[in-house]
Formats: sequence, structure tokens, C-alpha cells
Amino acid sequence: VQLQASGGGLVQAGGSLRLSCAASGSMVRINDMNWHRQAPGKGRELVAGITNSGSTKYADSVKGRFTVSRDNAKNTVYLQMNNLKPDDTAVYICEADYIDPAPVVGRVWGQGTQVTVSS
Repeated sequence: VQLQASGGGLVQAGGSLRLSCAASGSMVRINDMNWHRQAPGKGRELVAGITNSGSTKYADSVKGRFTVSRDNAKNTVYLQMNNLKPDDTAVYICEADYIDPAPVVGRVWGQGTQVTVSS
């Protein structure tokens, strides 16, 4: 099972970006899909997450600005980021919890995509 993230880039403060993360491989079901971020010199932070049924959660720092969504038919999770701030600069990493055909529960991480917000 692999995750492929895309959509990062350089944007000015106040701008928007949309990240995508697609899962591929042998899966029966994907449960939670989450976005984390890691800024230079800081620990990894959970930014937003969404369950298979669509329940969402957000870090306080992004509430009202970021929206997480998913398309279960495409095994893809999205992160719409609006009103970006320089403090949002980080590598954004997607993660998914899944069940494979065995069945075995697994967790997979994507490679990360850089988001840079200039002031």
C-alpha cells in the first residue's frame, strides 16, 4: 500500500492551496486518513483527519481555515488550505489506516509535500 501526495508549493500569505493524497495497493478498506505537518526544528503535528464515514477533526491552529475531505471511490484525501500564514510553512505528510485482504490492519505514510507561505 502506498500514498502519493501532491499539491504543495509556494504561496503568499492569505493565499490558498489544495493538497491531495491518493492511496493505492491491496486494501479492503481505508479507515482514518490524516494530514500531519512538520516544520523545520519542530515535531510532527496532526493537522486534520477524517474517518471513513466523514467525521473530521482539526488542530486548533487551522480550524476555520483548513478543510479536510475524502473521496472513498478514489481512495483519496484532500486538504483545502485557505488564508495561509507563514506559520503554516512545513512539509505536509498524509497517513492512512487500512485493512488489507489478510485481513491485517496497517498504517502507511506518504512522502510529504512542501508548503511554503511567504509573508
